[in-house]
Amino acid sequence: GPKILIADEPTTALDVTTQAQILELIKNMQKRLGTGVLFITHDFGVVADIADRVVVMQEGKIVETGTAKQVLNNPQHSYTQSLIAAIPKLNPRKARKRSDNIVLKTDEVSKSFGSSISFFGLGKAGREVKAVREVNVELRKGETLGIVGESGSGKSTLARCIIKLMESDQGQIELDGVDISKLNRKDMRSYRNRIQMVFQDPFASLNPRSRVGDIISQGPILQGVDKEEAHANTRELLDIVGLDHKSFDRFPHEFSGGQRQRIGIARALALKPDILVADEPVSALDVSIQAQILELLDKIRKQMDLSMLFITHDLRVAAQVCDQVAVMQYGKVIEVGPTAKLFANPKHEYTKSLLAAIPGKNWHFSKVDA
Repeated sequence: GPKILIADEPTTALDVTTQAQILELIKNMQKRLGTGVLFITHDFGVVADIADRVVVMQEGKIVETGTAKQVLNNPQHSYTQSLIAAIPKLNPRKARKRSDNIVLKTDEVSKSFGSSISFFGLGKAGREVKAVREVNVELRKGETLGIVGESGSGKSTLARCIIKLMESDQGQIELDGVDISKLNRKDMRSYRNRIQMVFQDPFASLNPRSRVGDIISQGPILQGVDKEEAHANTRELLDIVGLDHKSFDRFPHEFSGGQRQRIGIARALALKPDILVADEPVSALDVSIQAQILELLDKIRKQMDLSMLFITHDLRVAAQVCDQVAVMQYGKVIEVGPTAKLFANPKHEYTKSLLAAIPGKNWHFSKVDA
């Protein structure tokens, strides 16, 4: 076997249970073969699970080094302290009083995909994949509902059905008690304005050829808002999401991932929605940037009195922003409840396994406060 294994962010894009398996695999290989592992990661939760010694780098320089215990429990450098403080804590937010006003509701919503193979028009029917199965969830005014699950659980398909990027096969989606399948074209346009999406990939979801100001103001202008007014509103939105006015005339490639996600959030807010659907909005970002975007989303929810549907595979992230959590597996919602209650006392085995697989959950990062 190799003397050294270099593992460059090997678990970054993975679900928690898969991530836990990969870390276990690396540890077993290390024991069996005596291999040294150089493990590169931005996630201190993972560091807590696997590292003996830690080297912290910033802008090409080593700023701190020591045993995992020293660095995690008593970080000396301000950059290390900020990275550890940014680890999403597994303390769910305190329950707030729920509104009686249900703004969005799904009733037995299902969606299947057929896989078919075709040669010269001779179709061969493949297996039908049930991506979403009879899902019932409700989102109340001013709250954040987390839809949590691993890849393939159906959470993003559900989100796409809700914002009408795809049609569901059965069941109904209600906005303020009205079945949206009954809406005429004009009312459907108003529905689309009221429910806006923040996408997962801040690199792919912005037009690289458009200036930021035009990206954000395009929606309102298409809806008939005067161009000057739309541009003035856009400058205001740039303020709200923490970008300066110079950003208006710049292009997406001039911004970092976190800044692009801020642009995506501003674009979603431009049509003054009542509901924001955030589909894995921080999964492509470093942990320290994640914390800033989560804070921003929560600030906006309060400031604009929005309701939010928050899709994530990361329970640590859900703990930070969600009032309620619905856990999905194989297209079904298997458990739903207030975040703190569900984390403290999960009923379903799958929810328990997701919580058990969270990286760094047993480490008490005692010396650092977020």
